[in-house]
Amino acid sequence: MRIIRHFITITRHRLLVCRYCFKAGLIWQGLTHDLSKYSPSEFFAGARFYQGNMSPQVKERLVLGYSAAWLHHKGRNKHHFEYWRDVDKTGANAPVKMPAKYFGEMICDRVAASRIYLGKNYTNRSALEYFERRTDVGYMHPETAEKLRYFLTLIAEKGERAAFAELKRYIALEKKREKAERKALIAEYKLGLKEKSDR
Repeated sequence: MRIIRHFITITRHRLLVCRYCFKAGLIWQGLTHDLSKYSPSEFFAGARFYQGNMSPQVKERLVLGYSAAWLHHKGRNKHHFEYWRDVDKTGANAPVKMPAKYFGEMICDRVAASRIYLGKNYTNRSALEYFERRTDVGYMHPETAEKLRYFLTLIAEKGERAAFAELKRYIALEKKREKAERKALIAEYKLGLKEKSDR
């Protein structure tokens, strides 16, 4: 029955992402990964378009011309680069660099999805090959795309253990840098407000 097979597939995926996230030091991301897939908006569409060897959203898109489940999912899950778009200073729609913890979760998600959907055909190159086949990389922030390619290449060449150990170090350093950068930007903003009020 499709509904049961879909439930098993998304749960196996979630548990595998959780395991990878723990390796990368992302405990909360692992525990909360993809919970929206169990919501009615995503779950029933997933069961209806279940394939087993690819995301049901691909089939839904082929049948309906769009995937309502994907639109729901990407708006609630920050580990998808599609979530990270905003209007820049010029007013244009532009990609935003993903914060480290969501970037790390994205890598865990991609590797786990490759493992689940490819089964025995999975190799350490699978997630990298999927990334290189995609045509939507241009919608990703250039730094995010560069780092994603770097870590997927590391998995392909040195294996998961080495790659996830390095990813854990990278996330820890990036989180500190992001915190300091935010603090500096807020201080600069407050200083600008003070100077305006002093005039």
